[in-house]
Amino acid sequence: MKVLYLSLVVLIADQLSKFYIKGVTLPIVNLKVGGMQPGESIPVIGDFFRITFTENPGMAFGFNPGSDFKFFITIFSVVASIGLLIYLYSSRKKSLSLRIAIALILAGALGNVFDRVFYGVIFHYAPMFYGKVVDFFDFDFFNFTLFGRSYERWPIFNIADASVTVGVLILLFFYKKHQEEEVKLSDNAGSISETETLVKDINDGTLEKEKDEKINGETYKGKEIQL
Repeated sequence: MKVLYLSLVVLIADQLSKFYIKGVTLPIVNLKVGGMQPGESIPVIGDFFRITFTENPGMAFGFNPGSDFKFFITIFSVVASIGLLIYLYSSRKKSLSLRIAIALILAGALGNVFDRVFYGVIFHYAPMFYGKVVDFFDFDFFNFTLFGRSYERWPIFNIADASVTVGVLILLFFYKKHQEEEVKLSDNAGSISETETLVKDINDGTLEKEKDEKINGETYKGKEIQL
């Protein structure tokens, strides 16, 4: 499962970038990063691309379901991440594009799950499972409305969000290839099953019995054998 190295690299990059944006102090190694203030924005390419520090208390696109549901959303995210890991393991013999896509989605899911589970405790503002997701990529693409909210800029996101998006796009792009692979694997499984049945018949003497019946002139596979 070498693609897990990709998940690990993306996860580390995601967390390092978030700690850099939010700021962190590690007395053990004498490290202190001041970070940015919430709402602070740094132009990178004019107004088109900026680094803007925001914290997402809920789901994607800033949708906040409320504190009563936040715990369940976090638990669901944890379970979904475990499910992705299991699926990635079961797909270890499938196409590389599928494994890369799942590895990217897994990395993105884990990145945001880490925020929700631990950031409240690490940064002393909420109990475990009630943390906020750190976002900072701020692009000005076009104005649009989503979930009843109007946006003048694209919703601010992070490396984990980008990783999930790229993974999904890979799945869509190679969808036909993955479907053909599933059909092929299913056909191969059927062939293997027939071979296993044949081997079993040989081992338990079924074929020998049928051979004897043929020699004795008895019915063999629906036909009368005459000697």
